Amino acid sequence: MRDHGQVEGEGPAALPPGTRVTVEDLFGKVPARRKFLRSPRAEYGACVDVVKRLAMARPDVGFSLSHDGRRIFSVAPGEDRPARVAALTDPGLAQNSVPIDHVRGSARLGGIAGVPTFNRGVADHQYLFVNGRPVKDRLLIGAVRGAYADLLARDRHPLLALFIDLPGEEVDVNVHPAKTEVRFRDPAHIRGLIVGGLRHALDQAGFRSAQPANVDAMAMWQPGSGLPGGSANPSAFPSLAQGSFAPQGSWTPAFARDAGGSVADRHEDFLPQGRAEPAHQPAPDHNFPLGVARGQVAATYIVAEAEDGLVLVDQHAAHERLVLERMRRAMSNGGVARQALLLPEVVELDEPACDRLEERFAELAEFGLELERFGPRAILVRAMPAMLGSGSARGLVTDLADELAAFDTALSLKERLDLVAATMACHGSVRAGRLLSVAEMNALLREMEVTPHSGQCNHGRPTWVKLALNDVEKLFGRK
Repeated sequence: MRDHGQVEGEGPAALPPGTRVTVEDLFGKVPARRKFLRSPRAEYGACVDVVKRLAMARPDVGFSLSHDGRRIFSVAPGEDRPARVAALTDPGLAQNSVPIDHVRGSARLGGIAGVPTFNRGVADHQYLFVNGRPVKDRLLIGAVRGAYADLLARDRHPLLALFIDLPGEEVDVNVHPAKTEVRFRDPAHIRGLIVGGLRHALDQAGFRSAQPANVDAMAMWQPGSGLPGGSANPSAFPSLAQGSFAPQGSWTPAFARDAGGSVADRHEDFLPQGRAEPAHQPAPDHNFPLGVARGQVAATYIVAEAEDGLVLVDQHAAHERLVLERMRRAMSNGGVARQALLLPEVVELDEPACDRLEERFAELAEFGLELERFGPRAILVRAMPAMLGSGSARGLVTDLADELAAFDTALSLKERLDLVAATMACHGSVRAGRLLSVAEMNALLREMEVTPHSGQCNHGRPTWVKLALNDVEKLFGRK
């Protein structure tokens, strides 16, 4: 045992196999170091982070951390890496992540990465290791940000633990006194390893989306007690009492009716805006992960029945991602097809906005958007991307000008192209409030199942959620 560097005693001790470290009154006799310590809570958090990183680096070794007589965490030896990382970060990571195993040259990337919809507001759950050593390197952090660039909103961050193994002569670990930073012989190779490995793993995730825990999902649903407002009198809803509810999608959205409609019309504004159509049962040999469409709620959400529960899909968010992926495929195959406008449309903007767009005319043309300067304060739209259909040219050009004003100077060419594609996809997708037939709903579900990243929209939000059949039965007291 040592007390501030002095040996106080040594000899045999009755302890189980392993190593036990006890730290008390650190820097008690070194005031020059002690005065630079932060608050006890901050220093405690830093200690927990150090031990967690060591525990992730060695899943074959058990770790136990206690503080003020309280057990903080304990992990058993012999766990596999994904289980160890999930136990030390967020238990939900185990169910909402993809494994990483990617080799590029002499370097290997392993670990676990959360799906984009399983994210946090701060980047405090990103753990990076080089040859088993925990590091905090800006090159690696930048590569992670690049891999998730178009899958997450700019203020959200993924959860992951990445382990890079490469020959010792390819990395210098003596850059920082604490050895938390490293220098690679070929930084571009390592960046490509991380971006390529993460992209490949996330592509394999397909339509997966982070689902809320059962307890949280159950809390969102409340069992009913009679009609709304506690009224059990059918006359409170004359349309229902008189049996005038019409199926087969006969509801007209409230916003589509004239404001000066009849009293009965205005009364219907308080009724649920739902619709359903007969749906054909699929053949027994078909297994659709996102289920079969059964109807539409509020002309915005598709209701589908899966084998193991109820699926709700945000039709606009889902179609937005599908259009974006189609546009990317078209770009890789030689460019996006364009549809010339019969009458070119003039969009008036302020002069700086027109200047920003004019600098990007060539890039925008690759996406099928053909623009031309029309005086100092106007842009002429001659062609639109064919896959956007009859979208609003004015709205698209205005939004592109705003986006370029906010982010153009800080983005690379690839990031600017991704930004343009995402903005165009938003304008070309099915809008909330549009009534879809069951055939259209099912076509959307089937395309989602085979499209990478369709579990989240272009802004990182989930496109679908599922309520498990177990939870539905609990809501009705069957379990």
